[in-house]
Amino acid sequence: MSEETGKPPSKKREAARAAGAGLVLLTIAVMVWITGLVDYLSLDNFAKLRGWIEGFGALAPIVFVAMYAVAVLAFLPATPLTLLAGLVFGAVWGALWTWIGAMIGATLAFLVGRYATRGLVESWREENERVRRLDEGVERHGWRMLLITRLVPAFPFSLQNYAYGLTKIPLGTYVLLTGVCIVPGAAVYTFAGGSLAAARENLTRTLLYLGIAAVLFVLISLAPRWIGKKNG
Repeated sequence: MSEETGKPPSKKREAARAAGAGLVLLTIAVMVWITGLVDYLSLDNFAKLRGWIEGFGALAPIVFVAMYAVAVLAFLPATPLTLLAGLVFGAVWGALWTWIGAMIGATLAFLVGRYATRGLVESWREENERVRRLDEGVERHGWRMLLITRLVPAFPFSLQNYAYGLTKIPLGTYVLLTGVCIVPGAAVYTFAGGSLAAARENLTRTLLYLGIAAVLFVLISLAPRWIGKKNG
């Protein structure tokens, strides 16, 4: 029996999906344990995490991107990492490495939600009102729902990534809009982190970074209202 004929999937296919889901979850858990992200991802351990990343030298950006992607997959707080990116790599490069890490994590989570752990994520939809509202919003508003939820922190970023895998949004549309919408948020925190690094060297640059971060924060706050007026 096949899914193309409208019949339910075979037991072998269900077993394969369950095994795939278990493997994915186990891989994420192992990566989190190896990297020690649970212990490090807090502002209290900021200095330790900074020293650990800088210790990789030229490989530091690669390590950071991988760490950020794992944090997104594992529902770990990414704000300390985003601030750290600005502090370690500077505002511009920090924003770039943050964006790449977030995109890798978000895309992998979408694919996991759509193909590997679909049953598990579907159970979230049954139990979590936010996930249900997100799914219903996509049914009514399509890609605009993705645009709004990426800009408004009402839905946790990591949860969105898995939940959108259940919706009818095409992967290409998801990647494109996610890539555009996470730029302002990444820039806000990396420029704030960059201002900490610049504070010791250049007051003008510090004020510039803080000003850019403030402007971006205001624009992010106003964007959903503009979108709502345009569609209303």
